[in-house]
Amino acid sequence: MATTTSTPEAILAAVGGAENITHLTHCATRLRFELRDASVVDKATVEAIPGVLGAVPQAGDRYQIVIGGAVQSMFNEIMNLPEMKNAAQPSDADVKAAARAKARGKNAWVDAFFEYLSDSFRPLLPVLLGASMIVALEAVLYSLEVIKSFNDDTVKGPAWVFVDAMFRGVFYFLPLMVAYNASNKLNVDPWVGTAIMGALMTPNFMSLASKVYTESPKGSGMFTEAMKFGSTHCTFNETLQSNLCTAHIFGLPMQFNDYGGQVFVPLMMVAVLAPVYKFFKKIIPDNVQMVFVPFFTFLVMIPLTAFLIGPLGVWIGTGLGTGLFWLNSHAPFVFAIVIPMVYPFLVPLGLHWPLNAVMLANIANDATGNIDFIQGPMGAWNFACFGATAAVLVWAVRDKDQNMRQTASGALAAGLLGGISEPSLYGIHLRFKRIYPFMLVGCFVGGLIEGVGGGVNTNTFAFTSLLTIPVFDPMFLYAVAVVAAFATSFTLILFFNYRTKEERAEALTAAGVVEASAEETAADLALEQGGAQAAAPALVPGTVTEIASPLTGSAMALDAVPDPVFASGAMGGGAGVDPSGDVVVTAPADGTVVVAMGSGHAYGLSLDSGVEILIHVGLDTVNLEGKGFDVKVAKGDRVRAGDVLVRVDRSVVEAAGYSLVTPVIVTNTAKFSSVELVAPGSVASGAPLLRVTA
Repeated sequence: MATTTSTPEAILAAVGGAENITHLTHCATRLRFELRDASVVDKATVEAIPGVLGAVPQAGDRYQIVIGGAVQSMFNEIMNLPEMKNAAQPSDADVKAAARAKARGKNAWVDAFFEYLSDSFRPLLPVLLGASMIVALEAVLYSLEVIKSFNDDTVKGPAWVFVDAMFRGVFYFLPLMVAYNASNKLNVDPWVGTAIMGALMTPNFMSLASKVYTESPKGSGMFTEAMKFGSTHCTFNETLQSNLCTAHIFGLPMQFNDYGGQVFVPLMMVAVLAPVYKFFKKIIPDNVQMVFVPFFTFLVMIPLTAFLIGPLGVWIGTGLGTGLFWLNSHAPFVFAIVIPMVYPFLVPLGLHWPLNAVMLANIANDATGNIDFIQGPMGAWNFACFGATAAVLVWAVRDKDQNMRQTASGALAAGLLGGISEPSLYGIHLRFKRIYPFMLVGCFVGGLIEGVGGGVNTNTFAFTSLLTIPVFDPMFLYAVAVVAAFATSFTLILFFNYRTKEERAEALTAAGVVEASAEETAADLALEQGGAQAAAPALVPGTVTEIASPLTGSAMALDAVPDPVFASGAMGGGAGVDPSGDVVVTAPADGTVVVAMGSGHAYGLSLDSGVEILIHVGLDTVNLEGKGFDVKVAKGDRVRAGDVLVRVDRSVVEAAGYSLVTPVIVTNTAKFSSVELVAPGSVASGAPLLRVTA
């Protein structure tokens, strides 16, 4: 990290350099790495990089780094680094080795499955969002009676039918887009996968179930209806809620389907296509592969898809949708609550993609009335999430926490306007364990309102944002539910805070914002004690104050502390002490305890000399929640030099895998001309550690 000069360089270094990357792509908010060896990546180091919202290790050697809305530019910057440009392409041996490495993970196949779903849909999110916004616009205009009908084209008129084509093209030709992305993911020529799916959407294929009308007798104006092909027979199917036609092709029965809007079919087709395509590439000579690999692939895959995969995919999609439709119809109360309650756990793991596929299948499914009933309850979760983020933003403004204010404001904008929850989740919610319980209450309240009201549905795929509220039916019920979800999470977190008292106090101390200044605190305590303690003296320029070491151990320069935040000096000047023997932390001088964490891991002291210090016992030891820490002082206590602040059980800390290196920081460094380490190396408790010059 010390050698990097930018966030892209820091990320590249953290994942082991360009030579450790076998594949890099990105989704809407995350960089997705496939590495040769993921064991070299340290999660804490990655998450400490500016601009990184979180790190998500995957099974095998996959690794995700959460960036948020700036992921595209971050991806481009990484790919433009000289190291990436000069990186050699992996050899066949490297690829095979990477494949074997992936297999080491217990659930590598599960990760691969969800990655396949994610990467097949992820590139489509912008066009889906754009299309949903056109639908939202039409819904608003319909509510204002500018558009006289939402579904009847004859009433709507040609102008608005044309506008319909702007969004319906996205949803109708979705199978082609999914086939292209899925083929790319499985290293198949994407145009081959697209062409196979396209064959089932041509007018020629559609004509297999078309009808012809014959005037009989001629000139009578009377017409008889018949199938275009006599061998095609249609019957109404109760399950599909549509006419099911069977055509006979070369004497074999083929179930005819309209594949517009289908997503399961292309996903299943490409999964079968990949080994077929690679088989032909393996056996056909290189000099004729351009012609004959697609040729033989078409001969195998188009009939296989038309006769088997296509009908099976339609039935699977219909089955899932119909099952959920039945549950929603018979138990809307339960359904409306369960969906928003499970979504906060599905999204961080990427497990929400199958539900996205079901949503799209529902819209294309006559058996569900071409409506989706999952997105409505999902909206309750999204707005509960955004309400939590809004409350965090209020707290950040109140606490003058610049970093959190920037994170929360960006995440809130992405959520309310774009319906994207990942920046909130990874940038904030997963970092603070108090948020989830409050957010789940908001999810429950929103889902409860929708359930009591009989459920909410939509006939399009929409990102649940403020802008898409009009596409849900009933709109008023949905609006009330999402506002309630937002308000519940917002109010609870605003009232109870998203951090514990200790976490907030530590953050305020680190930022130089305490409940009162050091001088005020000392003066107030002096008055309370009858004047026994005088207020802190004024700082005389040139005065040198030595701060004793609170521990016995090995002193080190601040930039040697194995934590990028402390090492950077962002919290102030100081030093680190790696304790030896029994860990006993003492007051370095006379003063007042301004902050004493309940977890015992950090102490803020206002010394009588006017120096304010933070003693942070170990790194990441807050996670121990006080285990192994025997705290001897409390906030407001007067301490003398050498008084014990805390005794630490070394074995507990080391068993948990945390470092005992203790940063000693002068938090009001800005008031002094210099803060210097007296000498590196062995230091005894009470011996000079820092030299502070006013």
